[in-house]
Amino acid sequence: MKEVKELRQKSSEELLDELDRLRAELVLLRSKIGGAGMEKTALIRNTKKRIARILTILKERGIKL
Repeated sequence: MKEVKELRQKSSEELLDELDRLRAELVLLRSKIGGAGMEKTALIRNTKKRIARILTILKERGIKL
């Protein structure tokens, strides 16, 4: 829950920037799995959860994407 508190303290603009960064990171992680194989597949799950947390906070603030 510590992570959620940190996300809530950020401004909406910072959250949108982080959302873009995480989405790009997720694309790279997915390409690594498809190609050479990746050992830490939990990174994908954690990235997706972080994206979902950010989207939830933005929806609570009334920001539409």
